[in-house]
Formats: sequence, structure tokens, C-alpha cells
Amino acid sequence: MKFIFVSGGVISGLGKGITASSIGLLLKSRGLNVTAVKIDPYLNIDAGTMNPFEHGEVYVLDDGGEVDLDLGNYERFLDLELGSDHNITTGKVYRSVIDNERHGTYLGRTVQIIPHITDEIKRRILAAARDTGADVAIVELGGTVGDIESMPFLEAVRQLGRDLGRDDVLYVHTTLVPIMGTVGEEKTKPTQHSVRELMGIGIRPDVIVCRSSRPLEPKARAKIAMFCDVDERAVVSAPDARSIYEVPLTLERQGLAEYIVERMKLAPLTSGRHMEGWESFLRNVLEPKDRVCIAIVGKYTALADSYLSHTEALVHAGATIGCGVKVRFIDSDEFLKNDPSALLDGADGVLIPGGFGIRGVEGKITAAEYARSYYAYGLFGLFNTWVRHGYQETPEEMANIFMGIK
Repeated sequence: MKFIFVSGGVISGLGKGITASSIGLLLKSRGLNVTAVKIDPYLNIDAGTMNPFEHGEVYVLDDGGEVDLDLGNYERFLDLELGSDHNITTGKVYRSVIDNERHGTYLGRTVQIIPHITDEIKRRILAAARDTGADVAIVELGGTVGDIESMPFLEAVRQLGRDLGRDDVLYVHTTLVPIMGTVGEEKTKPTQHSVRELMGIGIRPDVIVCRSSRPLEPKARAKIAMFCDVDERAVVSAPDARSIYEVPLTLERQGLAEYIVERMKLAPLTSGRHMEGWESFLRNVLEPKDRVCIAIVGKYTALADSYLSHTEALVHAGATIGCGVKVRFIDSDEFLKNDPSALLDGADGVLIPGGFGIRGVEGKITAAEYARSYYAYGLFGLFNTWVRHGYQETPEEMANIFMGIK
């Protein structure tokens, strides 16, 4: 099995998860079997008790595991069904090591970060990947290079490069290339410092993905390749995209997948890429024939990532029928202070997600009551038309069914 490790530097929020998902999609389009693992360096056992305002969405897997929202991106991009073992946290690792120490597993030896913590990290990565039987496992390292809490994971990843052999391991590093001044000069120094920090740990990146507001100029690409000691083909520009689903095609146009296939000596099942379905999906996302507005009424609306799966489900459903979806977030407490008709003016539909605790519940109920009455009676005339074209139910019965009375 081959392993691709994706790390991040300079600042958080550069899109390591989207980069990892996009690489996986490109390899999958060539017939390779791909899986994904997410490492989170926080001490929580899982994301289940974390505040969505601070952490974003708590994504729930098929086995009930409550994990980081990036695993949702993996499942959506790669059409996977992952388990909770595919999310490794510091809490899981330390709890396992401490339990082993209490049970005498280490036979009285002093328990240390190296080798006991790093060995447990490596064991979990290998087990999660190999249980799937995939050709390639993409492992995203949460946090930023230089963070104290990330150090044991980076050391474990460095050791895996030695254990498995460099032909079977590829290191991808995502960095920021800011554009400064009125002349719009691309600054490569943050990338150089980030790579130097990574190399100080003992990891030499094979690919550098440069996030910026616009495509990277050839001069900047050549400079990064020289100072960071990588192939110029391996310096990849990841400019701001109109949609996250555009990123795989941006990376594909720069030959990233072909470079990875050559560097890791992979044996794709198909020649070239087969992404016609993805391109059609993206066209429907970017150039829809129709548009609707859906109001999401919740208690964590100050952070859009809190409802990421809801918004992406609407995007996917809309793209299937060529319809663009504009999402409007409304704090449920607003319905206790303002007229629902004003808050929902212009919305074609209302989605009311769940939440923790009692705060915001009354506002959700008010929004639901208004939506049930307004939208149901607004469709009364449409139901009447349907009945005239052969439906057996009366308009009143159809309205009652729609409102959930029957």
C-alpha cells in the first residue's frame, strides 16, 4: 500500500482537506482504489462534545463515530463510507497507551512519547488504511507544522517514511503565498520558512501546494522549487476557486496526478483520467439553469462550517437537476424578536437542523410553524392543478398530507 501524507504550514485553514480529497479523486479517476485518514491533534477523544462554533460541524459516520468535518469531504469527493478508526486524535492515542501501561503491556518499561506514542500512531494509521485494502491511503495531518501538539504525529509520519520506504510514501505540504503591495508581488518567503520547519523535523516534502488568491506566476514557482529543493513540476498552484469542486480539475491541469503516479510507481488501471461525470457535475454547480433560495434556521449560523453537510447536500441535490442553491443562514433566536414573514421573505424553502441544548428551540418551532402554514397553503393551487390531471386526492387532502397532518 502507498501512503500520501498531507501537512500544512504558515496558517491554518489553507484547505488541506480539500487538497487531500482532490488528490484522492484524481487517483481514483485513474482506476486506483483510494481511502483516507484524518489526524486531529486535539486531546478530545472525538469531536462529539466539541462546540460547533469553535470546531465546525460534527460529522457522523455510518458506524456512529462523531468526527471532524473533513471526513465528510472525503466521503463526498471519493464516494467512500469511512469508519471512526479513520479519525485519529491525540485523545484516542494517549488513552490507548495509558490503558496499555495500566495493563502491564509494556512490561515495566518507562512509557515515553518515543517510541510508545509514535508507535501507537503508526499502528492506527496502518490499521485504518490496510483494513480497506486500498491501493493508496491519503492521510491528512491536522494543525500546522510547528504546533507543539502536532509534533508526535509528524515524528510518526517521518518514521513511516523510513519503515515503508520512500517509493511507498509521498509528502505533500500546503502553504500560503500571499500577494503584497499595490504591484501584487507574490511573496515566497512564508513557504520557504514553512518547508524549512518541516525539513527540520526530518520530513522533506515531495509536493508543495501553494494557496493564493490567483494562479502562481512561473517565476515564483521556479523560486519555490529552487529554495525548497523540489522538482518544479511538484510546485502546484491552488488559487481561489469558484467552488471547492473545481479544485481537482485545477490540480489536474497542472499534471499533479501524473507526477504522483510516476513518483510513487503506481499502476493505474486506466490510461488518462476519466472525470466526465465530475466535469458535468461541476458545470451544473457553476452554471445552473435555475436557482432557489433555502433558509437554514439554526443556532450555530455564525459559522457556516457548522452546517457543512446540510449545505453540501443542497448543492449536490441541486446540481443533479441543474438548479443552483443559495443558502441564507438565519439565527433561530431571531424568530422570537422579528416577524417570521420578514425573516423568510424570498426563501423558497426552509431547513431546520438539529442542535444541542434548549437554546434556540423556541425560535425553530416558530419558524417551522410559519413554514408549514405559509408554504403548504401557497402550494394549494398547485395541488389543485395536479388533481385535475388525474390525482385521486382532493386538494384539501393533499395539503393535509403535505403539512404532516395525515
